[in-house]
Amino acid sequence: MASDRSTARLGVVLDEGAELPRVPHAAVAVTTEDRVVSNDYFITRNGVEYAGTHLLIELWECRGLDDLPLVDRALREAVAACRATLLNLFLHQFGPEQGVSGVAVLAESHISIHTWPERGYAAIDIFMCGRCDPYAALPVLKRRFAPGSVQLTEAKRGLVP
Repeated sequence: MASDRSTARLGVVLDEGAELPRVPHAAVAVTTEDRVVSNDYFITRNGVEYAGTHLLIELWECRGLDDLPLVDRALREAVAACRATLLNLFLHQFGPEQGVSGVAVLAESHISIHTWPERGYAAIDIFMCGRCDPYAALPVLKRRFAPGSVQLTEAKRGLVP
């Protein structure tokens, strides 16, 4: 197998002759009802310019938090619902019936998850820039993990002074 140093540092191993997925480096400016996405993927919404929306989601009284295939499906579906571009998905289960940690690396940033099945708790972090809607992941996460309660915190990252 051939790989150069940059792909090895990223943890990507390619078959000989394979290429990394192409991700556009410059977007055409897009105007929607409440935001403008510029060529660098920064957002302007309600007169505020920033890099992206960062959601911290706490799910309590959940099911399936030790089910690696379920966590995989949930993250993939969340990425699709947000209209994001999945570059890679890394998941690790700590043992049978134990928690899962992982990250979906996106062209538009990331979704990460850490689960504590013994407490019915999942900590999920979603950061997205550009036209993606991180809030679109919430119905997917609720459907897959059936939490009894959800706590949500939003931060705007990269606020332009």
